Amino acid sequence: MSQRLVAVALTTAILGTLLSTPAEATRPAPRITRAGLDPVLVAGRGADVAFVEQEAENAYHTGEKIGPGREAYTLPAEASGRTAVRLTPRQYVEFTLTEPANALTLRYSIPDAPTGGGIQAPLDAAVNGKHKQTMTLTSEYAWLYGMYPFSNDPDVDPIAGWWKPEPDPVAKPFRPNHFYDEQRLLLGRTYDAGDRVRFAVPRNTPAAWYVLDVADFELVGAPKQQPRKSLSVRWFGADPTGRRDAAPAIERTIAAARKLGWSVFIPPGTYQVNRHIVVDQVTVRGAGNWWTIIKGKVLPLPEPAPDKSVHSAPGFYGRYAADGGSTRVHLADFAIESDVRERIDTDQVNGIGGAIGGGSVIENLYLHRTKVGIWLDGPMDGLLIRNNIITDAIADGMNLHLGVSNVRATDNFVRNSGDDGLAMWSEANPDGLVNHDNVYDHNTVQTPVLANNIAIYGGRDNAVTDNLVADPIREGSTLHAGTRFNSTPFEGTLTFARNTTVRGGPRDLNWNLGLGAIWLYALQSTMSGRIEIRDGSFLDSTYNAMLFVVDWPVKDDYAIENVAVRNIKVDGTGTNVVNARVGGWATFENVDARNVGAPFVNNCGTFQFDGTPEFDVRLVAGNDGWTGATWCEDRPGVVPPPPPSPWG
Repeated sequence: MSQRLVAVALTTAILGTLLSTPAEATRPAPRITRAGLDPVLVAGRGADVAFVEQEAENAYHTGEKIGPGREAYTLPAEASGRTAVRLTPRQYVEFTLTEPANALTLRYSIPDAPTGGGIQAPLDAAVNGKHKQTMTLTSEYAWLYGMYPFSNDPDVDPIAGWWKPEPDPVAKPFRPNHFYDEQRLLLGRTYDAGDRVRFAVPRNTPAAWYVLDVADFELVGAPKQQPRKSLSVRWFGADPTGRRDAAPAIERTIAAARKLGWSVFIPPGTYQVNRHIVVDQVTVRGAGNWWTIIKGKVLPLPEPAPDKSVHSAPGFYGRYAADGGSTRVHLADFAIESDVRERIDTDQVNGIGGAIGGGSVIENLYLHRTKVGIWLDGPMDGLLIRNNIITDAIADGMNLHLGVSNVRATDNFVRNSGDDGLAMWSEANPDGLVNHDNVYDHNTVQTPVLANNIAIYGGRDNAVTDNLVADPIREGSTLHAGTRFNSTPFEGTLTFARNTTVRGGPRDLNWNLGLGAIWLYALQSTMSGRIEIRDGSFLDSTYNAMLFVVDWPVKDDYAIENVAVRNIKVDGTGTNVVNARVGGWATFENVDARNVGAPFVNNCGTFQFDGTPEFDVRLVAGNDGWTGATWCEDRPGVVPPPPPSPWG
């Protein structure tokens, strides 16, 4: 071979090496996760969902990985798994399908408008480089500022008071939060495992950056057919294009169906509804929550309603308890796309509301951008809530309030709530009503922006079992029980069993104190009802695995007693396994812990800080590697643990 040909060959080889895409050789294998972890670590816990989760940071991308980070008011902290990918124009994230899919949900963030209110920006979605669709992302439902109840105005002034530890003047925007939103997309056909779904930022866009967090891929079935002995809302004039108000036609259908003893069917389409549809002794079923969409606006009322609302919004409500409540209601197989952009606590702009009991069922709904997904005010008894998805609520995902009994909520998926993901609030009342015999089981609750994944406020004989709870941000943690918000005392047995917490125990900004993955808080009365914490796993806690605490003004008045902890695995804490800042006692049996960042038991008493323990840590048997030795450190340093791994 001539020297010239050799040179050409070498040049070609070198150019080929330089121009080839290293990513093809190093492209990561697709990874399915649950709450950002290997599914093996959370097996048996949480909701049985129809989709598979892939984190953007695990996919091939040309952007910048952000995180991990857990400090509130930052984009990484609010991301699933505390990590995401930041893109700028012409960059992309590309996922590889692991099983057939024809639909997806993308969780993302884009910037707010400079003066608040949000912007819209395009994002191109393509499969295998073809079949491109352009999604229109929005930040109109994200970006809140300031302190409770928050504002859409980035120039809002903070509220003065002890609950704001930052000295004035504060930098603005002050405490930005609630950064993420999500959007669903039907792909138009079914793609196979190995096909590649790329999300690319176009060259021309009003958004300076995009953060992609997680994509959920799903194989959505065909629309459900109209059942026998049902009335279609189309027969009564409901417009499936969303251009005309469908609420009157839906109400006419419900009235006729009740007279016949038949059900109501809402065929595929988008139906404009801007207020409550009241339901009682009726079944309302759609063609599936990807196909039947109830969509409406938040509209101002000419004068406040009797329930103190100043706005209306789409929702299905039982009759209020004062009017007798509703029974034998069945709501299934549709979506509610609401329009709630600010938190007004007096507004009844929830997806599902009122009092619904007496053998009722709420299932297979997708509730998006509501104030609260499901808020039920008792007294009411007997309801099954299952297989629902509640995302991007401005307040709670679900709340059972005031004398609610015998409700089971199971297999529900809640993400990005603006307050507690799932709550039971047994508020004190003149009639002596309490929440009792309710169960939250097999639910997945991720990234509540404020407060807790699951919280129990008073009540009798309630249970929280088999749940997967991950990534609380601030002023709350993964599991919580407290005598707060004027709750009734705890009575009987409150059970926390077989739950897995992931990256719980964040720093509380106001106390400047690390919480526990589970934390018990005696604020308004002594917690003396039995509390059982058993058969669970606390994984990668930012600070403590367990916190028992009382507040300073009542430190000598209330205690936490009669707590039994057994058969618990703690894999990773930034500080302690147990942090006790209250009087009282708990027993610990078969608690195994590893990768603990500080001495296992931090027992400072009721904020005395003199090393005198006031909480009796009673070690029964089988606790692996730790003792109840007295140790007190007000705020121990954090030692980030390694990632969780299967227990040998």
